[in-house]
Amino acid sequence: MTFIVSALLYPCVLAVLCVGSGLLVDALGGRSIPGALLVPVGAAALIALSQLSTYAAALAPATPYLMLAAALAGYALSRRRLARLPRACRDRPWAVGGPVCAYALALAPVLLAGRASFSSYMALADSAVHMMGADFILRHGQSYAHLDLRNSYGQFLNDYYNTSYPSGADTLLGGSAALLRVQLIWAFQPFNAFMLATAYGPCLLLARRVGLRGALAALAALSTVLPALVYGYELIGSVKEITALSMLMSSAWFVVAHRRWMTGAGARASIPLALLLAGGVSALGVAFGVWALVAVVVLGGILAQRVRGARLPARGARLPARGARLPARGAVALLLAGLLAGAIAALPTVADLSGSVRVAGEIAGTANPGNLPTPLRAIQVFGVWLGGSYKVAPTGSALVITHALVALALVSALGGALRLIALRAHAMLAWSALMLIAWLVLSVSLTTWADAKTLMLTSPTVVLLAWGGVAALLELPARRLRLPAAALAAAALSLGVLASDALQYRASNLAPTARYTEMAAINSRFKGRGPTLFTDFDEYSLYVLRDLDVGGPDFVYPPPALAAAAHGYGDPVDIERIPPAALAAYPLIVTRLDPLLPRPPAAYTLAWQGSYYQVWQRARGAAAALRHQTLSGTAPQQCRELRALAHEAPAGRAVSLTAARAPSVVEVALHAERPPAGWGHERAGLVMSHPGTLTAPFALPGAGRWRLWVQGQIMPAVSIALDGRHAETVSGQLSGNSLVPDTVPPVVLAIAAGRHTLSVTRGPSGLAPGDRASAVLDRVFLTPAREAGGALRSVAPARWRALCGTPYEWAELVGANSVPAAR
Repeated sequence: MTFIVSALLYPCVLAVLCVGSGLLVDALGGRSIPGALLVPVGAAALIALSQLSTYAAALAPATPYLMLAAALAGYALSRRRLARLPRACRDRPWAVGGPVCAYALALAPVLLAGRASFSSYMALADSAVHMMGADFILRHGQSYAHLDLRNSYGQFLNDYYNTSYPSGADTLLGGSAALLRVQLIWAFQPFNAFMLATAYGPCLLLARRVGLRGALAALAALSTVLPALVYGYELIGSVKEITALSMLMSSAWFVVAHRRWMTGAGARASIPLALLLAGGVSALGVAFGVWALVAVVVLGGILAQRVRGARLPARGARLPARGARLPARGAVALLLAGLLAGAIAALPTVADLSGSVRVAGEIAGTANPGNLPTPLRAIQVFGVWLGGSYKVAPTGSALVITHALVALALVSALGGALRLIALRAHAMLAWSALMLIAWLVLSVSLTTWADAKTLMLTSPTVVLLAWGGVAALLELPARRLRLPAAALAAAALSLGVLASDALQYRASNLAPTARYTEMAAINSRFKGRGPTLFTDFDEYSLYVLRDLDVGGPDFVYPPPALAAAAHGYGDPVDIERIPPAALAAYPLIVTRLDPLLPRPPAAYTLAWQGSYYQVWQRARGAAAALRHQTLSGTAPQQCRELRALAHEAPAGRAVSLTAARAPSVVEVALHAERPPAGWGHERAGLVMSHPGTLTAPFALPGAGRWRLWVQGQIMPAVSIALDGRHAETVSGQLSGNSLVPDTVPPVVLAIAAGRHTLSVTRGPSGLAPGDRASAVLDRVFLTPAREAGGALRSVAPARWRALCGTPYEWAELVGANSVPAAR
């Protein structure tokens, strides 16, 4: 049901909101917006509305209902246009089917997986920040004074959103999802796919401007919306850039179709364009000003010509048409109305312009390349990249084909530029040229991270120009060559883009639905009982556990009191390194269900256990341990350490010596065996790069029921067999970071004592999403099913010898009145 609501129903609701709001803007702006632009213009209006309502913190919770009211007002004011809508859809099926197709392709990994999720998990955790920000802003508005800065949750929100970080896409996401009460973690990828699909309408109109019609125009629009680099950014949830791209391509139509709206409606005609540019600024920040400036400069030149009474070419005409004069007063009114509407729509950004400029400068100048190991290649702007990821260069024949398709796209783009000159489409030619100039100038001055974003935002313009070359082929003097040449060029351009996207689709890592569903259940059960220490590396927990005030020692913003538990960002958390007194501020500890992890201190008791997580609750009134010590692995050494610890017990005080039992573990030595050809290693993990089977022997000390545990980052299906019989199939099991072992829920098996053989098989890749994604096996081991790992045993310090002979993880000296009952 969650999948249906998030992936199918939610985009429909979002479309209804955007169309209604677009109709409202159309009514306010003089009825000049074509149907293909209603959705992106409506999205821009909703961004403006949600920014304003959350800026007034008291109105923030009403944002979803204000958005609904705006849409209803648009429908009420546009009854006549709505009556013509069914006929328009029937006459122009590409305008309706195209966005649906673009949405389906953008969300393909989630749709074909058939479960609520989001794609390219583990690629970039910025989406966790946007989920967290969208939820917080919709609940509390853009007010951050009451945040608890001692833990990761508060630090993340404060250091991002309280510094004028752009939140336009977040408020639109949060407000629209709240109407259906769908969790943002499941609405996030559908929202990205929807916003990308909204760019189809303006791209279709622009494709017609270069001379394409019918199916060719629709195919060109689809290729322009989904070039390889844009598709890759959509998969990793780059919500700011994807939303800004829709605003960018929509504003381009207002530039090239200036005749349609500049005269006749007065000053209000500039409102739709102003909203689009303000929406881009609200989504991407003042950095969008570069792209807005391109539109403003071209339109400024057009206005100047009109004021002077110069003759301008009519839309699509080959010869100059009669010019239209625009009084200077009218031009000034258009500019002022646009500036006023834009300033109001982007008020939170404008109100703290210095902070917004500072954030943009920090992003543009950051030396941190993010998830980019190397800078992107300039040729990726042509929309083709057969490498499986925009971060990885193609190899072998894929590299040869990529270069051939890029060369074709380059030649075709030059032909497209000549086509615009022949059509005397000066506005579109000027806009395209300034877009390319802006990219070239910025690419020289920006660092790796910002340059990649600029490259992505420029790619649709270049792809559109390449399709202009296809239109030019249709005008070849040799009539017999026109259709075959245009068909071959169109096939090469479209198949190159779709093949690039298909390779990225197959390499997509999908977020583990069941694990986040369990995490959400923890949030509901223990809501308001934090702060909570979270020992697993997964920054999406900051959103899912948003009511528990999470602190993660291995997050970007670790709580200062807990930072010593991890060596740095993304490193495994060792709870043993946290002083017992520092834990006193955390009533709850959430750990992964993993017998190899040490049990929390004796002051905590197990309050809840699921398939993935354990929740430990601090006993009421429990004091911090007087001394906590990790014990060595050998029995004689442990006994000496217990004796030394017992001798530290203060005289004349009721103190207990408490120890946590270590689990009995039988390792399967996979790394000692020779792996199949093509398999490699990633740190301690075994990379199952290709189909193959690895077999390893092991011995059990006794018969009975055993838990079989698998650790690894495994997206495609991997089969585990015991003595030739299938035991388990693992797939879609990923964690937030490859540095931290991901433990799969165990399977319980009845196994005889003695020697056995375990086999791990990765089968041939199919067409399922993620079939070529992560497949790293870190560890396989077994533990007795009936054994309670981490069970406590308490004795008086004088009886320390009673603990010798049994393996323990740690021991503590604690006040007798604060030791929980032994289990």
